[in-house]
Amino acid sequence: MDWLKKHIRRFLMNHSGLRMKVRKVHVAEKRFRYRRSAGKVKVDDHLILFETFMGRQYGDNPRAIYERMIADPRFDGFRYIWVLMDKEKKDLFPQLANVETVDRDDWNYYDLVASAKYVITNSNLDYGITKREGQVFLQTWHGTPLKRLRCDIQAEHGNAINSIEEIHMRNDLDAVRYDYFLSPSPFATEKFTSAFDLKKLGKEDILVETGYPRNDLLYNYTEEDAARIREELDIPEGKKVILYAPTFRDNRHDGGGYVYDLHLDMDRLQREFGEEYVMLFRVHYFVANSFDFSRYSDFVRNVSGLDDISPLYTIADILITDYSSVFFDYANLRRPMIFYMYDKEDYAGDIRGFYLSLDELPGPIVTTEEELCREIRRASIEPWQEKYDRFNEKYNPLDDGHASERVIDILFGDRL
Repeated sequence: MDWLKKHIRRFLMNHSGLRMKVRKVHVAEKRFRYRRSAGKVKVDDHLILFETFMGRQYGDNPRAIYERMIADPRFDGFRYIWVLMDKEKKDLFPQLANVETVDRDDWNYYDLVASAKYVITNSNLDYGITKREGQVFLQTWHGTPLKRLRCDIQAEHGNAINSIEEIHMRNDLDAVRYDYFLSPSPFATEKFTSAFDLKKLGKEDILVETGYPRNDLLYNYTEEDAARIREELDIPEGKKVILYAPTFRDNRHDGGGYVYDLHLDMDRLQREFGEEYVMLFRVHYFVANSFDFSRYSDFVRNVSGLDDISPLYTIADILITDYSSVFFDYANLRRPMIFYMYDKEDYAGDIRGFYLSLDELPGPIVTTEEELCREIRRASIEPWQEKYDRFNEKYNPLDDGHASERVIDILFGDRL
């Protein structure tokens, strides 16, 4: 059956009109099922549902908010639901009796969403879900935008799997549901308002500037925490750490999923830096299963399967990325960053385009492996101090280790 689904997806990729009709029917069917669930359950004022990347992970802003809640005695009487595709990830949770898991495909998923007073997500909710009276929906999103998002994407044909018309349709179904939308800065507030078309939807007032809860860790972690993470990843004492975290490319899709070309000579990198560094390799979850680094086990740790990237920042001496929003978060630590943009011209023009000038980035931009190796050898924050000051003032002005507390205060107010 998998081969049939793949062929159907490939066919629909080339027929946007038919694809849009199929999606509308699919949404209508989901909404019917959800209304049926909502008709038989009541909203539970002490039930909170969390979802990260549509159930793929236990991490990001929802995790930071959740872990702050369970440490707060005011929430002792609450129940928590985590949406997880992989039920084994429940082992990652603090062991609490009042925590349950559910998959989006489970029969009771809609019942639980319809029952939850609070729904907290960092990505798209299921398109069948509509907010009931009395519910509170929080969109935390998952990063300060460098790349153009949603309704701001100007490419003539949208991306590999969505036309511009489909992007707008899906955005309108999603964005209209939220009561609150987290923003880490005035810059992000402006871009989110445009990208999610909030003015048209009458939802401009949902944006709240709090900083990102997931970045609380970068201000509160201890040396003991960092040592534990290094031990878990089997990083030898004395070796430094390179975190390589590129994003996926919207235009690289084969019908079965997104694909990614490494554009790195691992043999060379291991030869030149293997004595001094260990590389943590982390790609977007869309392409996380595409790589085998068994030949480089002494040098590379593939950490793409880890749910939360934030702990990796705390042990990384250098970040290498491209267009991923990870650099906004990592900048809080004021450590060296290198931007490996081998396809910069294509990405800026033909794929997504950028919200900010690349001249603002607090680190060197390189387009070849030769340049990348050179910058690793001389990695230092010293030449970039002033840029870091300006960058963090503009993009991370609220990150201080207390964003989770501010979000909880806004979300619950005097309800506790």
